[in-house]
Amino acid sequence: MLGWLKEVWSKVVRRRAPTARAEAGARGEQAAADYLQERHGFAIVTRNWRSPRDRRDEIDLVCRDGEVLVFVEVKARAEGARVAGFSAVDERKKRALRRAVHAYLAALASPPRTFRFDVAEVTLSDRLPAQVMHFENAPLFPKGYHVARQSGSLDEMAGG
Repeated sequence: MLGWLKEVWSKVVRRRAPTARAEAGARGEQAAADYLQERHGFAIVTRNWRSPRDRRDEIDLVCRDGEVLVFVEVKARAEGARVAGFSAVDERKKRALRRAVHAYLAALASPPRTFRFDVAEVTLSDRLPAQVMHFENAPLFPKGYHVARQSGSLDEMAGG
């Protein structure tokens, strides 16, 4: 019975039309990706990567900036929003992002030596093109955080 309910619910969820909020988020992510590619020469590796262990843990954009792997959280806001996108990346969101980043790195056959976390704040307006502010190397990882190979797997060496 429970399996049947889960199956029916997943079909209902998939059929829902995108909400205005989801559409704004998608517009913001596209604007951020375009900006990072055109202005900074980033290569987009993947979009909306979800952790296989917990599908709620998501990384909006995974990019390459030269040899550096960059995890980007995109925060789209309406013009005149009271809370800036950068400020919306609170401690709860940071914990989810750390879990997702660690899961992403653990899934790689050869993890990069250098990675960082950026925030792209996108202001959406009905009358102007999207405006993007890029915050490079935003604080996400605790001091001393790194990922190291140990017996064929990746383990988080410093807390987080």
